[in-house]
Amino acid sequence: MLFVVDAALTVSLAAQIAVQVRSGVVNGALRPGDRLPPARDLAKSLRVNMHTVLRAYAQLRDDDVIEMRQGRGAFVRQDAGAGLIRVTELASELMREARKLGLTQPEILRLIQRGGTT
Repeated sequence: MLFVVDAALTVSLAAQIAVQVRSGVVNGALRPGDRLPPARDLAKSLRVNMHTVLRAYAQLRDDDVIEMRQGRGAFVRQDAGAGLIRVTELASELMREARKLGLTQPEILRLIQRGGTT
């Protein structure tokens, strides 16, 4: 999979990398169990700091898209799939919109638990 970043964009470089991995899982370019490039190698090829790649990988790990194995690298999780990624993206969008409206996290959680019904 080819990664590309654009420093001129307002989106952080780490976020650009993470989006490309998510897109790769959604479109099938990356499959469960696939190994991602080592952070050092990807950073070198993109001409970015290795910590930028590690931030992207950490975000993907926190979002349950990849798992990081000590000394072995980063791999697409076996249970990562397009549906899970889409729901994660929708949840992030919901949180952003709700915060713009001034809702607190407990209020947002109550709305989710009600199933969005009034």
